[in-house]
Amino acid sequence: MHPDEASNHVTHYLYLVRHGEHLDAEHGLADGPLSPRGRRQAELLADRLSGVPLTAVWHSPLLRAAETARAVAERLPAVDPEPTALLFDCVPSGMTPDTPHVYEPFFGGVTEAEADAGSAQMADAGAEFLAHRPHAHELLITHNFVIAWFVREVLQAPEWRWLTINQAHCGLTVLAQRPGRPWSLVSHNDLAHLPVELRTGLPDILSV
Repeated sequence: MHPDEASNHVTHYLYLVRHGEHLDAEHGLADGPLSPRGRRQAELLADRLSGVPLTAVWHSPLLRAAETARAVAERLPAVDPEPTALLFDCVPSGMTPDTPHVYEPFFGGVTEAEADAGSAQMADAGAEFLAHRPHAHELLITHNFVIAWFVREVLQAPEWRWLTINQAHCGLTVLAQRPGRPWSLVSHNDLAHLPVELRTGLPDILSV
């Protein structure tokens, strides 16, 4: 066996996915169910992952993430999704001395307690999911800010940089780690499985 092939067998893969489009506050719902478009996004995501030997599927307890996980499981019957509070929607950190002032209005709506809770949650999430597990292929269905934190953490970018990383609904981000090596960002926000009309969730400036 070629050395690179042997290394692949002990690589730990994380597949990070933002939930599908959901019916939200404009419909009077703080955490609404998937929209018809969001369900289709989840179905196409499942088709995209059909060749991946998933060993675990974890999701945020919030309805939009839970329904995305169920839609994936319907097309991948061997998958048994499990909720975890480590993937709950959160603000991963507060304003830091290095954070550009342009973000001050955003943090004006975030309490210190919320930022502290988010920081603690993501520290625990990193300890859990970024601990190397050989042969693991884990799917994490979660939220935009949570995925942004994972990407920033793997790249060892400044703490505030999660604010500049965005994911579309059911966009696919892949992280990988071989034993003794740092985590790698294999791909970010891959939308190849979604036709243009289903590519939602990015800021307007990025959606064209």
